[in-house]
Amino acid sequence: MLFVPTGRPPHKEITDEPGAETRSELVAAAIVGDSRFALSTLEVQRSGPSYTVDTLRALTSEHSGAELFLLMGGDMALSFHTWHQPEEIIKFATLAVVEREEIDDDAIRRALAGLRVRTAFFSMVRCDISSTMIRRRAASGASLRYLVPDAVADLIEARRLYRLS
Repeated sequence: MLFVPTGRPPHKEITDEPGAETRSELVAAAIVGDSRFALSTLEVQRSGPSYTVDTLRALTSEHSGAELFLLMGGDMALSFHTWHQPEEIIKFATLAVVEREEIDDDAIRRALAGLRVRTAFFSMVRCDISSTMIRRRAASGASLRYLVPDAVADLIEARRLYRLS
């Protein structure tokens, strides 16, 4: 699995965001020692907004012949048609959609129907840990133990990331 931290997200801004390089370091800390995972800093190194289509285009060129899957939650799949150039994205990758109890798969299929997109649905154990929750806990000095890998918690604490003061 290739993790690609966003460089400059075109659609949302996060208060007290530590920056793309730091996000890359956090991902590297999270996946260290697991040969199934790799980090790409492709988006971090690119200037301008980070659009998925540009990343997939580059990865297709870089990994010629590889079959690419774009992993996303059901909530993102529902809004996929609003993304930048969704009709181009689906030329490069199959959408791998994580099923969520509160989102009906048929609703996702209807939302994607006009795009003729290859979609693989799969389920996994639900884990209600969000980046927003992690940032709030870090800001208040609360423990992140068991919520993120220890190496990530240590890095957040050492650099006092997301702290309000």
